[in-house]
Amino acid sequence: MKRVVEEPAVTADMAAEPRRAGLKLVGNALFVLLIVIVAAAGAISGLLLVYSTDLPQVTELEHYRPSTITQLYDDQNRVIGQFALQRRVIDSYNDFPKVLRDALISTEDKEFERHWGVDVWRVFGAAWRDVILDSRAQGASTLTMQLARNLFLSPDRNFRRKMQEVMLSIQIERRFTKPQIFTLYANQIYLGHGVYGFEAGANFYFSKKAKDLTLEEAAVLAGLPKAPNYYSPINNPERALRRRNLVINNMLEDGKITAAEALRAKDAPLKLNLQAEPNDIAPYFVEEIRQYLEKKYGAEEVHEAGLRVYTSLNLEMQRAAQQAVRDGLAAYERRHGWKGNLLNIVANGDAPATYHHVDWDGKIVAGNYIHALVTEVDPLVATIKFGNYEARLGPEEIKWTRHPSAREFLTVGDIVYVKVDELSGTFSRVSLEQESGVQGALLALDNSTGDVKAMVGGRDFEQSKFNRSTQALRQVGSSFKPYIYTAAIDQGLTPDDTVLDAPVTFNTSSGPYTPHNYDGKFEGVITFRHALAESRNIPALKVTERVGGIKTVIEYARKFGITSPLLPYLPVALGAADITLAEQTAAFTTFPNDGVRVTPRYIRKVTDYEGRVLEENYPEVKDVVSARTARIMTYMLREVVLHGTGYAASKLNHPLGGKTGTTNDFTDAWFVGFSPSLTCGVWVGFDEKKTLGNKETGAAAALPIWMDFMRVALQGRESEDFAAPPPTAPSAVVQKVDTPAGAAGDSEAH
Repeated sequence: MKRVVEEPAVTADMAAEPRRAGLKLVGNALFVLLIVIVAAAGAISGLLLVYSTDLPQVTELEHYRPSTITQLYDDQNRVIGQFALQRRVIDSYNDFPKVLRDALISTEDKEFERHWGVDVWRVFGAAWRDVILDSRAQGASTLTMQLARNLFLSPDRNFRRKMQEVMLSIQIERRFTKPQIFTLYANQIYLGHGVYGFEAGANFYFSKKAKDLTLEEAAVLAGLPKAPNYYSPINNPERALRRRNLVINNMLEDGKITAAEALRAKDAPLKLNLQAEPNDIAPYFVEEIRQYLEKKYGAEEVHEAGLRVYTSLNLEMQRAAQQAVRDGLAAYERRHGWKGNLLNIVANGDAPATYHHVDWDGKIVAGNYIHALVTEVDPLVATIKFGNYEARLGPEEIKWTRHPSAREFLTVGDIVYVKVDELSGTFSRVSLEQESGVQGALLALDNSTGDVKAMVGGRDFEQSKFNRSTQALRQVGSSFKPYIYTAAIDQGLTPDDTVLDAPVTFNTSSGPYTPHNYDGKFEGVITFRHALAESRNIPALKVTERVGGIKTVIEYARKFGITSPLLPYLPVALGAADITLAEQTAAFTTFPNDGVRVTPRYIRKVTDYEGRVLEENYPEVKDVVSARTARIMTYMLREVVLHGTGYAASKLNHPLGGKTGTTNDFTDAWFVGFSPSLTCGVWVGFDEKKTLGNKETGAAAALPIWMDFMRVALQGRESEDFAAPPPTAPSAVVQKVDTPAGAAGDSEAH
């Protein structure tokens, strides 16, 4: 018989044993995991506590406004200048076009619209590289994190700063909307060359507003935040082009643009239109404004607070004034022949291949006067370069120098002065000019308001910041004579009264004084009108004696606003007095203004960034003489233009009056003249008192500049005219009266 062995029965307790063991193992694992989580949370909390020490409060952003540009506007609210530590223009969200927003987000932060301030995987990847691999964190920052770093943190790239970025970014995202965050970022980001924010970037690189950017232009700007200097389209155009095309590819991958749009944009050349430095338009005027604003509001307010300064200047008139002065000085230089004395950079140890002149930094346009470098000299032709342009100086361009060939007077490395006549591609047609040191100044005022419409203080602000229209005290020559005849008319004399133009000697306290006329001739009995029109010296001195002497004439000059020192010497009547161009020009507004002088006005209004008015200036006027006297004098000064020393101005076919002025030895040349609406003064001379050359009178050196300016300034004013002078009755012939006078000085005719 087989023996049957029975296996023990499996009980419930025996079956449950493995389960209990498994549960125990899971429990132990969970317990360990919990400890790890708690430890990690503690560690993270500790880290957050450490890294949040002294963390800025993002609530500051609710009232945050970055340093912004103080902008100067002309009388048509066009920008003519700016002051800033950082070149920045603040925009709202809607001012940034969609193409720019898409370009930036596709390149810098694809998840911007969806994340909560941090791209977790990118942050941990950066942290891993930083902590484990001991490398610098990179490529992890969202736009929000970049904003937090730029506003609150240092540029150091380490784990601590990255964690602070994360915490600040989360706070920013909780408190602000995506459009608000984007706007803050777009106004804050640095784009190279001192430019901050995309509006200023569009202005600087493309001379347009951000809302007008094309796809390829927006892509250039969107590529700059990563490394503004490295990808600068000015300094590194090839890198900038590659970076731009990468941005366009990113947009295509994200479906922001079509393939056709991407292809067209990538095929487009990298084309910049750099904004001319606004302060170059009217540098002497802008400097006057800066000094005034800093004195009144302080340098910090002027350079950081974004003031809006509405000035009196007119952009078209200012450009015409600058061109007129430079063309007039160039004409003077040519009249006096080539002088040479060129700077040679090779002789100074510089290399032509790397030389760069400050003139080349701004935008170069036809009509500019600019310094250029001679790079090659052939027997007949010299090749020059300036900026990205080349030009040739051939026989036609150098003919006026009286040198038959360029090789006779030019060598490689010479710095020459040229006028840009035409630009085409990288080629330019130029005229050879020169700088002998002669200077010029121009000031134009609106007769009714005193508004300064144009100001030129010298040939080149970069070479000399001395403002010859407001600071230079120069002898005014015969442009002083209207004060003499104003005194005469005010005392009841008339333009048709007569005076004897004949040799005379005046007894003065310093001895006999025998004046002469410019032409050395004498015309006998002539009218006041003719004497002023032809700028006769002896009649002017005799009229001075008739009205009470030089002290009376000086009193009248003071009424006209002349504050410069005037010594009581008889030659002062002929202009032996140092006066600024600004004083003399403002004084002459009295004649077309019916006897009322206006004070020059530079600023109409100043507002703060929010638009609150800080100051508003109104015209300041002062009664000087009666309307009758002013109208008669206007009539007499018209004779200067119609029949006298200012006759060339009659070619403008406009109601005009004015007076030439030339000092002894031709050291200073003046013309101060007016239309019914505008008064303009021009001075030409050297800074040191040396002769301009024989026959360089006010009519020859200053009047052509005045005419070139007025030809532009009078456009649209064809219907204006002076008020008719009142009828006058003849008076007695002026006789010679000898009274004591001071020492002799300059005497002048034209």
